[in-house]
Amino acid sequence: MSNSAGLAAINQWVDANSARLLEELFQLIRIPSISTLPEHAGDVARAAQFTADALKTAGLENIEIIPTERHPLIYADWLHAPGKPTVLCYGHYDVQPPDPLELWVSPPFEPEVRNGNIYARGAVDDKGQMYAHIKALEAVKALTGTFPLNIKVLIEGEEEIGGASIAKFVPEHKEKLKADVALVSDTALYAEGIPTLCIGLRGLCYMEVEAQGPSRDLHSGLYGGAAPNAVFGLIELLAKAKNADGVIQIPGFYDDVAEPASAELDSWNSLPFNADEYVNNEIGAAVTGEPGRSVFEKTWSRPTLEVHGIAGGFTGAGSKTVIPAKALAKVSFRLVPNQDPEKIVALFKDWVAANKPAGIEAQVKVLGTSPGIIVNPDHPAIAVAAEVFEESLGRKTVFTRSGGSIPIVGDFAKHLGIPTVLMGFGLPDDGLHSPNEKFKLANYYQGIATVAHFLQRYGG
Repeated sequence: MSNSAGLAAINQWVDANSARLLEELFQLIRIPSISTLPEHAGDVARAAQFTADALKTAGLENIEIIPTERHPLIYADWLHAPGKPTVLCYGHYDVQPPDPLELWVSPPFEPEVRNGNIYARGAVDDKGQMYAHIKALEAVKALTGTFPLNIKVLIEGEEEIGGASIAKFVPEHKEKLKADVALVSDTALYAEGIPTLCIGLRGLCYMEVEAQGPSRDLHSGLYGGAAPNAVFGLIELLAKAKNADGVIQIPGFYDDVAEPASAELDSWNSLPFNADEYVNNEIGAAVTGEPGRSVFEKTWSRPTLEVHGIAGGFTGAGSKTVIPAKALAKVSFRLVPNQDPEKIVALFKDWVAANKPAGIEAQVKVLGTSPGIIVNPDHPAIAVAAEVFEESLGRKTVFTRSGGSIPIVGDFAKHLGIPTVLMGFGLPDDGLHSPNEKFKLANYYQGIATVAHFLQRYGG
């Protein structure tokens, strides 16, 4: 049997098996593998076993379900192609909670196809895209009887809660995971029908800032005007960290921020973008941020400071005239390539210590960090992926960045020294983490075929 299969043959295999491929994905989606809720630990374990069984069916070997402190990792490989590259495929089988349930048109764990879309929690993030990898491997093996390159697979069940176990596993198993490139499908096309490779991700520093004022809550009539207010002090502190134009006021914060290359900016400017649609349909409010910067610059190549929530004082029904003693804010920085998360955290801690209001003590607790990443678009695997994507969707591949973070990409770069091909098949309006999350059915099948074609071409 031939050791290669063209795109037409792969598409024919996908078409012939389409009903089975969809039903198998539905079986995985029906498992409520919500990693953050302890009562679903058994479901997470079931999803891990289902995924491991699918890898065996696809022809992988040395399949392991690896226990961790939380949820299991899955490893598999096929290493019988000497002299050929090794691809490390990554994905995750855990999902976000579906709340609020009342906003779902159909039950979140009963997948339903409507208007050409699969609606379910995890449909696109990341069960549909992760399972497309497994079915792509199955397609290649079914059509050729072998694989054209070496395959390693690492799938986790904690991505939605920070990925602590895989972050520990990767540096401890460098030889086991050694590869030439990683392949991740956990991103989206820029727009429907536009083949898109993401070559940059922002990093993340997520922190809690706790403010302490008086030793206990105080009566505002008796002490108001003399006692410090922890909630107001925290607001005052955070308001000084960023000016009205969105420019962060922490000394040294921008020292390592690099401007995108002119060719990259030209590429972004060529993308179809409707400012009114962005305002009306995506944000629902006016665009803010640094003056003179495009939306793509603001969201892809500039760092940010956001406050995600503030808690403290009295927020119940009715009135209670209290001066709160404590307040807590959830705060994050999105970082760009070259910014060191540890350096940024140190700068922020120093700034907080120097700028806390009178009578307020403030502490910074770091909940997690990951660096920003940029991938060389001239890497051979990226070039092959761009060619394959173009052939699959029939138009030229565009290169974008993402404003979000995928920490594992940084771990692969730091500990394994390999770049990551970010070849996603979602769409910007798929509603990740939201009610009525969806995955376009055609993109699921397209993902299987495109990944299979990539493996064949890169191995050939």
